[in-house]
Amino acid sequence: MPTTHSFSVGKVRLGGHAPLFLIAGPCVIESEAHAMSMAEQLGAITAELGVPYIFKASYDKANRSSGLSFRGPQIEEGLRILGRIKERTGLPILSDVHDLAQVGPAAEVCDILQIPAFLCRQTDLLLAAGRTGRAVNVKKGQFLSPWEIGNAAEKIASTGNEKIILTERGASFGYQNLVVDMRSFPIIRKLGYPVVFDVTHSVQLPGGEGNSSGGQPEFIEPLARAGAAVGIDGMFLEVHDNPAKALSDGTNALPLSQFKPLLQKIQHLAELAREWDAR
Repeated sequence: MPTTHSFSVGKVRLGGHAPLFLIAGPCVIESEAHAMSMAEQLGAITAELGVPYIFKASYDKANRSSGLSFRGPQIEEGLRILGRIKERTGLPILSDVHDLAQVGPAAEVCDILQIPAFLCRQTDLLLAAGRTGRAVNVKKGQFLSPWEIGNAAEKIASTGNEKIILTERGASFGYQNLVVDMRSFPIIRKLGYPVVFDVTHSVQLPGGEGNSSGGQPEFIEPLARAGAAVGIDGMFLEVHDNPAKALSDGTNALPLSQFKPLLQKIQHLAELAREWDAR
């Protein structure tokens, strides 16, 4: 696969021939204690394995299936918690922004601003995120072809900010189902930016439980292994210590108990893929 543009977020190098990096954490901040515990546990495991790691949790899930679903602590309290996690662990932080008013405050705490898949064509949001100078992770909408995400990247790059990450999270296949076309990764990578595979959202069944999404977590490992082998730059995993009790996306989350064994497998596959590309 072609070499991507490379840049750093804290101590984490993204793109180029850098090792596979990981974005992981609970879907949403459920409490300060839970988010801190997850960050510390995931940070310890990734440090032990030598995997570059970025902590992810949302302060607001503005795109829940039902208006009655838990959305998180909202921006003021959520950013305070993320700031505490960053201060205590030293980990780079990623969280979503959903509207223009969130961009400035989020950029003061988060190292990476994430544009949710449903908002990946929102020009003003992309431009505002780009102007902060922070790295911007754009999730490819379930309704887009892989080459169309290049338009979002161009919007951000027009601000002079080329710290852009592009994330594949599957494409809609009929109702309440997503599929991942592995051809998507080399296609997106030709755009020149680091490419991430959001594995756990790719096994989601959107709206599959009526007022919430379902999931097929049994496919997390095979898809993660395939993505690592194809040569992605980074992997995105939503991880929870008790998915059955998670307040958001528990049905497609990776149990914490399975995190280290899976990470060891994909780390090895990613190393082999890089060795092969270097030949």
